[in-house]
Amino acid sequence: MQVASLFFFNGVILNAAAIDLPMLIIGRLFLGAGVGFGNQAVPLFISEIAPPKYRGGLNILFQMLITIGILCANIINYLTSKIHPNGWRISLGGAAFPAIFLGLGSLLIVETPTSLIERGQNEQGKKTLIKIRGVDDVEKEYQEILQATQLAQQIKHPFKNLMEKSSRPQLICGTILQIFQQFTGINVVMFYAPVLFQTMGFGGNASLLSAIVTGSVNVISTLVAILGVDRFGRRGLLVEGAAQMFIAQCITGGILAVHLKSTNEIPKYYAHIVVAFICVFVMGFAWSWGPLGWLIPSEIFPLETRTAGFFFAVSMNMICTFIIAQAFLTMLCHMRSGIFFFFAVWIVVMGTFAFVLLPETKGILKEIIPLIIFIN
Repeated sequence: MQVASLFFFNGVILNAAAIDLPMLIIGRLFLGAGVGFGNQAVPLFISEIAPPKYRGGLNILFQMLITIGILCANIINYLTSKIHPNGWRISLGGAAFPAIFLGLGSLLIVETPTSLIERGQNEQGKKTLIKIRGVDDVEKEYQEILQATQLAQQIKHPFKNLMEKSSRPQLICGTILQIFQQFTGINVVMFYAPVLFQTMGFGGNASLLSAIVTGSVNVISTLVAILGVDRFGRRGLLVEGAAQMFIAQCITGGILAVHLKSTNEIPKYYAHIVVAFICVFVMGFAWSWGPLGWLIPSEIFPLETRTAGFFFAVSMNMICTFIIAQAFLTMLCHMRSGIFFFFAVWIVVMGTFAFVLLPETKGILKEIIPLIIFIN
């Protein structure tokens, strides 16, 4: 997390002070490295430090803060778009504040008991466990962590061990969830909302304002996941979210297919309906595949392959994000409204996967979950 904050801060400086395109790109690369370090460390940290019955809700706070960050970015972009000629520098430079906050916060938090015990600091690990649980009787959980750590230390090459038959189900589940998360089409909606709304006839400022609306819906809906994930379970939310997103994508695509002509405008009434169903889509994602795409991979790997397994999951997420970001504008130009049906097909596939193949992990001790995944 500390390294992530350094990458973020350096990227912010390069972007805000950019005098040419290469400097801007290098700054973005630094920011990308910061995202990679943060996405690798934070979900694992939360999963290792949280008690089983609250693990889902606490882990989804990670996604909750991401949605708040997206909303803040949309608001800042809307405000700085009116400042010429350096509004974009203010927008990019503002990212220094969360970078500093992350760096200072990483100095204040405790290391996880699992990490301490894994590095031979058993007594400190037990003291930390007592501190974060708020009770003195942690012997049972301590012994379970100790046993898992001893087993993990026997594995000298975790990446190689991850390829063995016993680890294959967890690896497939962890990586395929990341593919599915990105191929819901959420980044198309969230990152390119201004482009979509301009295509539907909204003006420049109106499109940014509409992006703020979708960002607000994203934040509020993530609260549903925090409150419901440890009550309704992971699989139920994934299936419901897939059904909701499928309906929203099909209706949106259908309206655009009928009304979006060569002028790139549709009647105002139908444009508002499209915005409404985009919000319905964002709701479905925000309480299902968005947060659970990070939660489930962080809890399904055994300790001996946990870091290596989650590395593959995070890497797959970044790769798919890159593919969608690079391909979207070309797809939008050629497929137009068909792009919504493209993602709807993916949603059917992922909903079926969650319903048929994905086991439930609600309330199960973290070290037992990999066995359940393997048996299924």
